[in-house]
Amino acid sequence: MSRATARLAGNPLTHTFTALAASVREKDLQGRRRGFYVLVFSALVLALAGAGTGMVLLGDSWLQLLMAGALGLIFTQFAFLGHEASHRQILTSGPANDRIGRALATVFVGISYSWWMNKHTRHHANPNQVGKDPDIEPDTVSFLPESAATRTGVLAWITRRQGYLFFPALLLEGLNLHILGFKRIFSREKMEKRWLEISMIVLRLGAYCTVIFLCLPVGLGFAFIGVQLAVFGLYMGSTFAPNHKGMPLLPRDSKVDFLRRQVLTSRNIKGNWMMDTFMGGLNYQIEHHLFPNMARPHLHKAQAIAKEYCDTHNILYTETTLTESYGIVIQYLNRVGLAAGGDPFECPMATQYGR
Repeated sequence: MSRATARLAGNPLTHTFTALAASVREKDLQGRRRGFYVLVFSALVLALAGAGTGMVLLGDSWLQLLMAGALGLIFTQFAFLGHEASHRQILTSGPANDRIGRALATVFVGISYSWWMNKHTRHHANPNQVGKDPDIEPDTVSFLPESAATRTGVLAWITRRQGYLFFPALLLEGLNLHILGFKRIFSREKMEKRWLEISMIVLRLGAYCTVIFLCLPVGLGFAFIGVQLAVFGLYMGSTFAPNHKGMPLLPRDSKVDFLRRQVLTSRNIKGNWMMDTFMGGLNYQIEHHLFPNMARPHLHKAQAIAKEYCDTHNILYTETTLTESYGIVIQYLNRVGLAAGGDPFECPMATQYGR
């Protein structure tokens, strides 16, 4: 166990979440902001219509790839809204939020809402906890040294350099998200609204491909889809990766109070309203984990309260710039990847927190 995780697991549970939550309620920051979400959704629909109009006007031109990139950005913004609906941030009714989230995920983005909910709920309950957080489970990228140590051959060579390869690999993440969703809805696992999601995703995929190949020749059409998926995957990954990667990991059997569990494993990104828009509010990752149903416009005010509370109670509150966070992620993944070659592992962030 690293010094950082020992520190997390060993501290007495003296700081509770109750006082912080009370301060947030006093400021009335848990209310919904329907007008904000209507405005964002309307802007995205207009942007989508604009991209469609641009496709029609450009015709058989490789400039269509600019429209493909724009769609990748727009679909990611719709995904942010779907994420917020899944957290009950838009409406007070759970079922109504689910209907909105499912429509946004399946119809606009093209991925399974149920698959996403299952995975993301487990992540929020156990962020960066080994064996419980699905976001650090072994995949193409190894987030744990014991996982990297099992890699051999070409895969071991890639793993040792996975930090440098991580962001280029995100160009395939859009395709991966669609494939994982398809696997989920066509699997034998128990799943709510299975046939509704199948119908919505299949209809969306059919309509999407029909429009593209009616407007574009086959070669350009496939290039269009490739660019759109690449931009979507890179944008999605670039906004989710800074939030927890390189932060302390918790052993499977660790006992940590809710406040520390969420704060010490999360990282905020500094910025202004442009960063809020670019990251869909995920730049306030600490506050989002502490108050997952808090509407995006309230996160900035909640940050001031949470940051002061953590400082008062000597709880480490991590905040970096976006570029700094990317550097941390790359360094962390490369250090984990050294285990693929048999080198000892020491997480650079764990060293920092253990001082």
